[in-house]
Amino acid sequence: MNWEKFSGKRVKTVLAVSLLTVSLLSCSKSLNTNTDSLYVPTATDVTQNATLADLQSGRSVFINSCGRCHSFYSPDNLSVANWNAIIPNMASRAGLSASEAAQVTKYVTRGK
Repeated sequence: MNWEKFSGKRVKTVLAVSLLTVSLLSCSKSLNTNTDSLYVPTATDVTQNATLADLQSGRSVFINSCGRCHSFYSPDNLSVANWNAIIPNMASRAGLSASEAAQVTKYVTRGK
């Protein structure tokens, strides 16, 4: 048996599992994930840029993706300009698709 090859594979596997564990643990700390105070879109929130389905999907992605690593920020606590600067960076970190990032942006900016 080629022990050198076996050891290299084993080391790589242990490193990969360790990195995955650290990544998961860093995003699984106890968070304030209470969504009761978050904005819930209604038909009156529909804009030329955002349908009700867009806003609802954006809320769902926001809750399920953003809340994994940090507490929720109320969409109303930041300006549209702030959200437009924040979402691209956070979407990349959260592994969101362009479509999901657009939905979150519509949700947090209320379709503006």
